[in-house]
Amino acid sequence: MGYQVAFISLGCAKNQVNCEQMMAAAQAAGHTVTAEPAGADVAVVNTCGFLSSACEEAIGVILEMAELKAAGRLKKILVTGCMAQRYKGSVLEELPEVDGILGTGSYGDIAAAVEEAMERGLRPCRFGNIHTAEQGGPRILSTPPWYAYLRIAEGCDNHCAYCVIPSLRGKYRSRPMEELLDEAAELASAGVRELLVIAQDITRYGTDLYGERRLAALLRELCRLDFHWIRLHYLYPDEITEELIDTIAREPKILPYLDIPIQHCNDGILKAMNRRDTKAGLLSLFRELREKIPGLVLRTSVITGLPGEGEAEFEELCQFLREVEIERAGVFPFSPEEGTRAAAMGHPDGEEARRRAELAVDVQSDIIDSYNESLLGETREVLCEGFDGQAQMYFGRTYAESPDIDGRVYFASEEEIPAGTFVTVRFTAAMDGEPVGEREEEP
Repeated sequence: MGYQVAFISLGCAKNQVNCEQMMAAAQAAGHTVTAEPAGADVAVVNTCGFLSSACEEAIGVILEMAELKAAGRLKKILVTGCMAQRYKGSVLEELPEVDGILGTGSYGDIAAAVEEAMERGLRPCRFGNIHTAEQGGPRILSTPPWYAYLRIAEGCDNHCAYCVIPSLRGKYRSRPMEELLDEAAELASAGVRELLVIAQDITRYGTDLYGERRLAALLRELCRLDFHWIRLHYLYPDEITEELIDTIAREPKILPYLDIPIQHCNDGILKAMNRRDTKAGLLSLFRELREKIPGLVLRTSVITGLPGEGEAEFEELCQFLREVEIERAGVFPFSPEEGTRAAAMGHPDGEEARRRAELAVDVQSDIIDSYNESLLGETREVLCEGFDGQAQMYFGRTYAESPDIDGRVYFASEEEIPAGTFVTVRFTAAMDGEPVGEREEEP
């Protein structure tokens, strides 16, 4: 018997891919997939569990589903993903409204869990092996038709002191290159124009499977497919090779936009975080990247307020951001996550961590404003993503903006532009910190 199954995915793009795979599995089993939980038989909440704040958000969504259930507008609630994996049995104990949970090793069991909950009145509780779980399989894309994610690996072996990901996602496992190229070819055939290559650490790709780093080789093969843009997310600094840099610089489809999380720059703090970088190494890497990749836009993430970070270490971080002029940065106050080594480093001052995060954001805002000013009078290729009725302008992204992370650019056009179309825009101003321009007629 088929049921109406609604899916809600929280957290990162890697989680979203898992949700797309669950939707395909549910549909293949004869169920109808919907995005609207009201009126559905089952709501599947695919949770993030990376930070306590993400768990709180997930609980809020689960309680919203519980209200629908109490009102008779939803029959069952299943919880999947990282929060389910992190807290296992306590989810069922503390949230009696939940009708079943699946850990990160059991996404493939979603259809069986739906049937157990609906037909047999059971509360499925499935936790498969997170180190060996299947990674591939069909997907129902939940992104706009012009872009999609390609997850090339699962898990993480970096074991940063503040991070729970290895315990939630397992050891690092690269997917076979042939499998990835087949999946990518299907995406290109479906009309995907921008491919986002993702993993917790894409630079390590191939080391477990082939005994050597194979990201550069994979990217060269992906560039042979019919994509217009290829974007890279989560490159670890100490794993970036000369071959990879040369490949990025040489292949026009690979965007000069690199997401390289550094978390800090002070050598003592980096060591406490169990990062393998040094400040000198980071400066050298960024200098080389700027020299070899014209127009490079860098994205990173940093953490403020780790126990041991004093005013001097924090000021060093701010000065580093000013010196390197990283165009995009996510700044996060330290969160002592249960089960991590950093949580045992001492009692953190949460208020001070938040204050420093706000100050670092101010530094970053100045860098972004300067970057936007540098665009004035310049032309850039823009991927149009729609029309903003309030602003009466089209919006989209240049290579410098990754979807759902970096904001938008706005532009005027006398001609109607379908979403998913590439156009040339000359930038003339900024609006609320985002570039604004006019479409240029194609020669």
